[in-house]
Amino acid sequence: MIVDVEGLTKRFERKRGPPFTAVDAVGFSIAAGERVAFIGPNGAGKSTTLKMLTGILYPSSGQAEVAGFVPWKERQRLAREIGIVFGQRSQLWYHLPVRDSFLLLSKIYDIDPAVYRSRLAYIVTVLEIEPLLSQPVKSLSLGQRMRCEIAATLLHKPKVLFLDEPTIGLDVTAKALLREHLKHLADSEETTIMLTSHDTGDIEEICTRVILIDDGRILLDKPLAELRSEFLANKEITLVTGEEHPEADFDGAVVVSRDHHRITLSVDQTRHPIGRVLAGALSRLSVRDVTIENAPLEAIIRNLYGEKR
Repeated sequence: MIVDVEGLTKRFERKRGPPFTAVDAVGFSIAAGERVAFIGPNGAGKSTTLKMLTGILYPSSGQAEVAGFVPWKERQRLAREIGIVFGQRSQLWYHLPVRDSFLLLSKIYDIDPAVYRSRLAYIVTVLEIEPLLSQPVKSLSLGQRMRCEIAATLLHKPKVLFLDEPTIGLDVTAKALLREHLKHLADSEETTIMLTSHDTGDIEEICTRVILIDDGRILLDKPLAELRSEFLANKEITLVTGEEHPEADFDGAVVVSRDHHRITLSVDQTRHPIGRVLAGALSRLSVRDVTIENAPLEAIIRNLYGEKR
């Protein structure tokens, strides 16, 4: 396993009252090449866990190895094996051209010049950032900067990539492009990804496994496909109606949302046949269009937060 965590705990002392336990006996393992979403509500312990795994914080107790190193004991050696991307923090020099930042980072990581040139050429092609290399970082859009941040993180070919809200603030197009690039790089180089994000699109497009943490404890650890299969019994029916404000109670269905000429219902098919619910809706409303879909991942995650607390 390239990431191996056992009983990892972090307590913070308080001036008044007992210590606060941010991470409580966390344990999990991640194989090389896995892409894992590490999710939870604000204050769940995600960032504290990542800080321990990257050597920024020293744990109160427990063990962890990342790429063969104990993070808080071998931080400098670990730094050559991992990459870290924070959505709101930059490792690029604001006033310098992007190319100069990359060159400086290659010196910091002591990358052989020939290896650096080859590696840079590959990353520039994959991330489509050739036109950006001569531009100062301060002149880039947020989407352009994030692609350059990813490139900077990948220059030394890390084995493990820690991503903390990498698409925050990006528009839809920039998000889709960045997700596509990350998935391609992870697949082609077997890079392990540990991602924290509140954006379910990041989770769906990049990851194959979900670890849910809350109150400092691991509450769920499952493959994304398995997580989805457990919720496939739930379908959402969206009805476009002649009524401007559709009002009705449906046996076996929960109203998810209402809008002008539109109502969305959630149906648990294990308890109520979807055909019966739909027939009831057709008999009560003037239906112009019907859409039936699986419950979105966002709803699944929202339900998990509620159920596991």
